[in-house]
Amino acid sequence: MLGGCGSLSSAVRTDSALLAESPRPASTGAPAAADSEPASDDGSPAVPMIAQAEPPPTEKPEPAPTDKSETEGDEEYDPLEKFNEVMFEVNRQLDRIVLKPVAQVYRVIVPEPFEIMIANGFDNIAFVPRAVNSLLQGKWGGATREVGRFLINSSLGIGGLFDAAKYWGIEKSREDFGQTLGVWGVPPGPYLVLPLMEPMTFRDGIGRGVDAAMNPLTWVGPSIWISLAMKAAEMVNDRALNLELFQGLEESVVDLYSAVRNGYLRRREQMIKE
Repeated sequence: MLGGCGSLSSAVRTDSALLAESPRPASTGAPAAADSEPASDDGSPAVPMIAQAEPPPTEKPEPAPTDKSETEGDEEYDPLEKFNEVMFEVNRQLDRIVLKPVAQVYRVIVPEPFEIMIANGFDNIAFVPRAVNSLLQGKWGGATREVGRFLINSSLGIGGLFDAAKYWGIEKSREDFGQTLGVWGVPPGPYLVLPLMEPMTFRDGIGRGVDAAMNPLTWVGPSIWISLAMKAAEMVNDRALNLELFQGLEESVVDLYSAVRNGYLRRREQMIKE
């Protein structure tokens, strides 16, 4: 849920070192040896006067022009920041007043091992979007793993309640349609926070809609209300599993909005590059 400095300075130092170590030009018209020098009036040899040519003036390298896009790249693209901050606080208060208390009661009723089993079941059903997006991104191995995980966990894992596939080293992929659009070159667009939803970009918002349409929970349930109830149950179960994580994050981070935004955007960028 919870993205530098360039090499200009090192290049300038390298150029300066090369200028300092370069040999000075030989003097023109200098005597070959001191023996040919005329003697002074008292008979002692005169001190040779060697004419030294002045070194060429060293031009101070001009700094390269700063690319404005590099400067702006240090800051996350968040033109809707004011709106997002308000929505982020709304979600925070909803979590504090509603979701967190419900998750705490849920944890008392449902032991953690059963919470993990329930999370595995939901995860097993949602293999379809991961497999399809692996194919759309040309990751044939990822699609094969997802199908293999579904078959193993649905049978040996008792309907997906146990992640039996991990004992064969078959890990799940993390592909979604937002990543697929990123792989296809679609820009992320502005960062966005909406009530009762996880943070996203415009691109990821479209991706979530497509993934939801592919998720069997959306179209297998007898009615939309059953599907929404199952989604709410998944949300409460996930919140109960992460009570300590969320609590530690809130206590250790000063600017929680920026931390969540930057962490999300960098994580999404990394996932697209993988």
